[in-house]
Amino acid sequence: MPGGRLTQQERQQIALGLADGLAYAEIARRLDRPTSTITREVMRNGGPTAYRADLAHRATAHRARRRRQAASRRTEAPPQAHGRDAEAVRAYEEVFTTVLMASGMPTMMARVLACLCLTDAGSLTASELVRHLQVSPASVSKAIAFLESQGFVRREPAERRRERYVVDDDVWYQSMMASARSITQLAQTARQGVGVLGPHTPAASRLENIARFADSVSESIARAAQQARDVLHAKPEPLPDTGAAEPRSGRG
Repeated sequence: MPGGRLTQQERQQIALGLADGLAYAEIARRLDRPTSTITREVMRNGGPTAYRADLAHRATAHRARRRRQAASRRTEAPPQAHGRDAEAVRAYEEVFTTVLMASGMPTMMARVLACLCLTDAGSLTASELVRHLQVSPASVSKAIAFLESQGFVRREPAERRRERYVVDDDVWYQSMMASARSITQLAQTARQGVGVLGPHTPAASRLENIARFADSVSESIARAAQQARDVLHAKPEPLPDTGAAEPRSGRG
């Protein structure tokens, strides 16, 4: 499997594949690349409907220059905890961010949430986020405001009148319940339109169906989140011991 960065020719093949309606996995197979590489490439450069090979190639080169300049200004990064591979963690953070973006989350919000989720403490200050992501304090502030409104993070007081932004186990439950409430509000608003547009009209019937659908989805999300909530607090199953001796054959 080829390594390194995507070439301009590969980006052109990605653009052609998207135009033909191919799935990321199929494009990746044709290029002999990981699906995550294709997904990240497309989502970082306009998404499947706005991806352009030439623009993506220039944008990637620009980001690479910025990273090199930022790296030259930074002091050496501290070693990773628990003996982790720093490069592997960085690559995984990009993959996790890409998946959050694919679910509809804006780029900066996805980057901040991924950063918080991958810390052992599950919390960081604004200055720590700025330093890790190499972005402006205003960008972090805007991302936190969005994530907080969606129930993904919460604030805690820290030393020197600072705040820490926290993503803990129950935040995911609260976020799911916030999503259910938002869908319920959509149902209520759609139902209000039935009276405005007049019962038994085509537009009113459409809105009533939207309301019924949203009601059903909201109830399902809330019920599933409540039933699965204990999973967020459960201790993970121990990993199998890969160093155990293999079973002997039946021969004497």
